[in-house]
Amino acid sequence: MASSKISIIVVTGSHERLQMAAMVASVGAVSGNEVSVFLSMNSLQYFLKGSDRPAPAEGSFGTLMAGKNVPPFRLLFEQAVDLGGAKLFPCSMAMDVMNIDADALAPWLGEPLGLTRFLADAQDGQVYTF
Repeated sequence: MASSKISIIVVTGSHERLQMAAMVASVGAVSGNEVSVFLSMNSLQYFLKGSDRPAPAEGSFGTLMAGKNVPPFRLLFEQAVDLGGAKLFPCSMAMDVMNIDADALAPWLGEPLGLTRFLADAQDGQVYTF
């Protein structure tokens, strides 16, 4: 796979979509791509310090994953950061709406960012939305 820029916008709260976004981020990052992830809306609640709250399944596959040895999406995102240099940014607007302080977020997340800046930085790359 040729190295490129991958930008991922995650707004979902469903297990399957969070899992796929995490898989794209981790595989992309360890394959040498520049990966940036924007966490907003329904996804941000799963990235609070100490959160182990399960995301609800959207369909039968999400339920099946729960009973298998599938690495959890939080772990995959963290590995994308640690092993592949991915950058995960919490949405500043979502933080305001949900009244979340930056110190309440998982320590491996980057600084809060606005959507305008994220999209400007995503220019000339692949953009995926989950």
